[in-house]
Amino acid sequence: MTRSRRDRPPGRGQRGSAVVDFVLVVVVLAPLVAGLLQVALVLHVRATLAAAASDGARYAATADRGPADGVARTRSQIDTAIAGRFAQAVTVEQESVDGLPGVIITVTAEVPALGIGGPALRFSVSGRAVEETA
Repeated sequence: MTRSRRDRPPGRGQRGSAVVDFVLVVVVLAPLVAGLLQVALVLHVRATLAAAASDGARYAATADRGPADGVARTRSQIDTAIAGRFAQAVTVEQESVDGLPGVIITVTAEVPALGIGGPALRFSVSGRAVEETA
């Protein structure tokens, strides 16, 4: 005697469907989460470089320091905060900032935009400070 649909225990025909649902959701969510983490990493590196450049410019603009001191400070902060490889291209200029003598420190770096082996995103950030007078 065969059982009709009404006689079967409920849920027996859906055995294994949770695994399929899980796989379908993970296939969509995993790349989305990975992309968000990568964007957060790039923004973190950019913000850290900008903060280090600004601090280095302020340090170089003090009365008893020079431009080389500001570059060294910027590189030191980048090396401490994220990695020394981002501190390779640090330049300093002495220019007018709002009509006053000032220091501008620029950091140029490449950050992998799509994972460790992916293409790199290149950007520059600058820090500016007005020089102190004795």
